[in-house]
Amino acid sequence: MSLYMGRMFLIRTFAILAALVLILQSLDLLSESGRILAYAGNGDAEVWRYVGLRVPQIVETFLPYSVLLGSIITLSQLNQNSEVIAMKASGLSAHQVLAPLLVAGMFVALISFGFNERIVTRATATLEQWKKVEYGPLPIDRGDRSNVWVRDGDHLVEVLQIKGRGNATQLYGITVYERRGGSLRSILTAKHGQREGNGWRIDGAERFDVAAGKIVPIGSAHVGEGVRPDQFTLSHVEPDGLPFTALKEAVDDLKLAGRPTKALEGSLWHKLSGPLSSILMPLLGAVAAFGLARSGKLFFRAVIGMSLGFLYFVADNFALAMGNLGAYPPFLAAWAPFLLFLMIGEAVLLRTEE
Repeated sequence: MSLYMGRMFLIRTFAILAALVLILQSLDLLSESGRILAYAGNGDAEVWRYVGLRVPQIVETFLPYSVLLGSIITLSQLNQNSEVIAMKASGLSAHQVLAPLLVAGMFVALISFGFNERIVTRATATLEQWKKVEYGPLPIDRGDRSNVWVRDGDHLVEVLQIKGRGNATQLYGITVYERRGGSLRSILTAKHGQREGNGWRIDGAERFDVAAGKIVPIGSAHVGEGVRPDQFTLSHVEPDGLPFTALKEAVDDLKLAGRPTKALEGSLWHKLSGPLSSILMPLLGAVAAFGLARSGKLFFRAVIGMSLGFLYFVADNFALAMGNLGAYPPFLAAWAPFLLFLMIGEAVLLRTEE
């Protein structure tokens, strides 16, 4: 019985997902194909390349919806055929009836997490870069950055241009605002800097003493002790284009650089809570499984289950938006909707069973 229910659930879920991807990708191409072909030299190959990069994003977005609809259709059919009544008559509780679907949902969640980490992030990063060049040839990313600020203890470091990565990072147009106790004491400027030990050696440096109002040439100097190269090169982080581990490292680096990370932390936690919504969907759709089908309320119960599922997605997007604005803590923004609707689903299930 467990294999029978799990197979029904998975077949319907992935069938709905395939239909959604086919329809939505076709609609998406109606608006994007013109922009792709507008670049001289682009043809069918570039259109199919866009499809290959866009499909993983659509799958990531609509897999939870497919799990919800697959759960409702499976449970409604079992209820319509009186199979749920037979299972309950054999002594199974509501949770035991739903157990095969919850296990299958966990399997879908694991697939979703792995798919997002290995495929969706890479496709998203590539597609975003391609869109920035109007679907032309992708430039080679050599790590060049501009107008980057980094905190070095109480001091603030501004760099106009950064080239290279790692220990080969080169800094150009350096300004160090040397502070003590929150007050600006001096301003150190230099044309060029490079990695030396745990800090940076700058050449052609001059220091402006705020109290004396004088500029003193000092030649070479060592600054930024403990400031790593990646703190300069991480000027912009796109969470959707990074896997979980890389995003966590980027958040840690930005924290050390003294930059705000609340929105990125919310996206980091959501990389875990998002796939787990596949486990929650059978619980929210379970209202369609119980109650007599011949009472004429089966369709009404299916609508209730669908409404609960879509309310979860609304709450999830709202919480993420509030987290990006700083109104919610990152952990709360990512996990509060999941935990809230988990309790709602349990309450509805227990009430239905009674």
